[in-house]
Amino acid sequence: MKKVIKLFAVAAVVFAAIACNSTKPAAGVAKELVPSKGEIDSVSYLLGINFGSMIKGYNMGDLNFSEIKKGMDDFINAKGNQRDTNFVKQFKINPEQINEVMSNFIEKRNAYTAAVNKVEQDKFFEDVKKIAGVESSETGLCYLIKEPGNDVKPGPQDTVYVHYKLTLKDGTLIEEVPENDPSVMLTLNRVIPGWTEGLQLLGEGGKATLYVPAELGYGERGSNAIQPNTPLVFDITLDSVKPFVETEAEKK
Repeated sequence: MKKVIKLFAVAAVVFAAIACNSTKPAAGVAKELVPSKGEIDSVSYLLGINFGSMIKGYNMGDLNFSEIKKGMDDFINAKGNQRDTNFVKQFKINPEQINEVMSNFIEKRNAYTAAVNKVEQDKFFEDVKKIAGVESSETGLCYLIKEPGNDVKPGPQDTVYVHYKLTLKDGTLIEEVPENDPSVMLTLNRVIPGWTEGLQLLGEGGKATLYVPAELGYGERGSNAIQPNTPLVFDITLDSVKPFVETEAEKK
């Protein structure tokens, strides 16, 4: 949560600087030293993007923007030195509580999102299992083998070279290695469990769609653009396999 405090601190400084500057220069000060309206608008817009990124990145949902503005105004208009213990008494909530308040709020938001997504995931896999050709394993992984490939299949410690596309259950594209790009190298014991299991079902040259439940993906915590309890859909081509070779040090 230190990142949250840093973002707020930077924003506060910039907003304070904007608030303290007028579009009219003080007597004896060159006009070109004063930020123009266009510059003020640009900084204001970019600060909005900064806050938007934080709100979206921390899964904060709908916030009260009038309270956000009030907090900014209160800080900008606050009197005295920030190091003074009486400084924080000017606010209805002590800014030093930001870690506790934000952590509790984000944890609650994530718990709610995880619960909703779990219900939706269960329904999603009910539909997936009805797709012709889809099979499922004991772990909950569902897969559709489109082309099995040859007899060279990777083991759990092998390195694979692949092309793939990752989407969410609604088709939202998260990342992709297109066929005309070089394949990427991955070691199967260093990826999500759904990949470790699913890639071992393919031979070199094989193609498959893996329907990975959150339990075999990023779990209840999620990752970056992936929310908690989110199933993942991978379209994968296994280009080649590089077998694991145990070194002398590893044998000891």
